[in-house]
Amino acid sequence: MSADSAAEVRPATQADAEAIATVHQESRAATMPYLPPQKRTHEEVVRWVREVVLKESRVWVASRGDQVLGYASLDGDMLDHLYLRTDVRRQGIGTLLLDEVLAHSPRGLRLHVFQQNTGARAFYERHGFTVLDTNDGSRNMENLPDMTLRRAAPPVTP
Repeated sequence: MSADSAAEVRPATQADAEAIATVHQESRAATMPYLPPQKRTHEEVVRWVREVVLKESRVWVASRGDQVLGYASLDGDMLDHLYLRTDVRRQGIGTLLLDEVLAHSPRGLRLHVFQQNTGARAFYERHGFTVLDTNDGSRNMENLPDMTLRRAAPPVTP
């Protein structure tokens, strides 16, 4: 990737809600075909991003110019979302977002991932996450088996 096309990570704003909703919906549809069909309209997802995600979590976007390429949201020590546009996968953008979240998670980081999401599981494993537990799907609205992954905080050096 040339210097002029490098992605940057910045805090998300309300103005990013539409782009975040688009990334969220398109990424889930493309990378997780096993999910139940989406019942919410795009406008409902935009409202959820504005009224829930951006208000209740710390959210960052990866962008190139004025184009949002992906986003991540952090609630306490839980990575709630990390989604990318499908055309920018495997370019280091997910790692940029994850590094930003980790910088704001001094005590470690947890996340839930569907057991079927082997691509995401491999990504997180490459970044030092390990399985904390597995679940039959009773804790997620899709009712699909998932797992909790955790990356411990780095040791404190004296």
